[in-house]
Formats: sequence, C-alpha cells, structure tokens
Amino acid sequence: MKRYFAKIQYNGANYHGWQIQDNARTVQGEINRALELLLAKPIKTTGCGRTDAGVNASEFYFHFDADSLFENFAYRLNAVLDNDIVIKNITEVKPESHARFDAISRTYHYFIHTNPNPFLGDFSCFIRYGLDIDKMNEAANLLLKTTDFTSFSKLHTENYTNNCDVTFAKFHELEHGELRFEITADRFLRNMVRAIVGTLVEVGNGKISLQDFQKIINSKDRQNAGKSMKGEALFLAGVGYDYV
Repeated sequence: MKRYFAKIQYNGANYHGWQIQDNARTVQGEINRALELLLAKPIKTTGCGRTDAGVNASEFYFHFDADSLFENFAYRLNAVLDNDIVIKNITEVKPESHARFDAISRTYHYFIHTNPNPFLGDFSCFIRYGLDIDKMNEAANLLLKTTDFTSFSKLHTENYTNNCDVTFAKFHELEHGELRFEITADRFLRNMVRAIVGTLVEVGNGKISLQDFQKIINSKDRQNAGKSMKGEALFLAGVGYDYV
C-alpha cells in the first residue's frame, strides 16, 4: 500500500465545507466518490484541515492510501469531478506522511471591496463605506501577541485548546477600494478568520478603538467580537510542510 499526497483547489459555493457530513454535499465526499469510481474500492481521504460551508481553497492538500495509481491519474480524476474542484497534482510520499498533522502553517486570505464592482461579488465582501486600513493593521498586529483566541471561535466546538500561534496578520491594498486580509498561524479555530475580520472592520469604520479590540481579545467571549463575515470571500491560500 502506498500513500499519496494531492494538491487541490476548489470553489466552495456549492459545498457544505470540506469534511463529509450526513445529508450534505461536501468536497471530501465528492473526492471520495470519484476515487472509489476510478479505483473500484472505497478510499478514505484525510484533509489538511476543514473549511466551512461556502469557503474556498486556492491551496488544499489531502492524503490517501492505494495499491497504485495508473498513468495520468490526476487528469482522470478531474474528468470525473465537477469543474469547481480541481486536482493540481498527486505525488507519492512516505507512508507516515500526514496531510493534517504534518502541516506547520496555514494561510488564509479574506477579500473586501469598498467600491461597487459587479465582478467581485462572489469572492469579495462589499462594504459600503471607507475603512481606515492603518488602524485595522494596528489592531491586526495585536493578534501576533495573542495566544488564546476564544473570542473569535465558534461556540460549543470540540477543540482541546483555543490557543493559536499567529505569525502574520495584515491588510493589503490591492487596488483603490480593494483589500486582502492575510493571516498565517499554526492552526485556526472554527469561524476564527471571519470573526477576526468582522471585528477588524469595526475598528476600520471607527465603531471600536484599538483598546476595545484588545479588551475583546482579553474577554475570551465570542459575543463581544464582531459579526462573522460571509464565507464566499474567504480562501485557504497556503499550507506549509517541510516536504511539499
């Protein structure tokens, strides 16, 4: 039995997240179905993490075990899958390699635009007012000094800890009125990025101050943070490994 690593991209609009769920269409479910069809046996995949309903991935990895793969397997797999899931490549790795546990970092991008644009609606969140990017980045810098992210975690999850090591968090201005928030950490909690962005937007529009943002972090209470932003504008953009 050999272990294979697959690098993929997907548009999450038509899926209830990555992970298989009862009575819901998921990315993992579609990939497992396609693998079983091609290999004529049930295949179990393990992803590098989870994405929520509607969230996209411009870079995502999963591993699976199989006796062997025939030539042009990635091409054949893409032919079976819908066009909103794309297999970029599949490589053989060491048997002990693990898509989730071996990942040393994950990077998310969240897109915002403040000028009306009919071509950004699906993958960017429109906010009808200007934002103070400098203030938002000052607040984002506080995340690098934070360990416990309970204030930005979905309630009643099964996490053994809400501690994360955020190593980068910053808004980039792509064009006038178009922003990309980039955040990198060793791990993320459910809903964490969208809750952080929602709270940073409140800093950017003057609703809360930097001191208020720090108080929200210290409170360890999700109810004190801002609203969760829409999932369609969020992308898992990078996953770091020592060997990929």
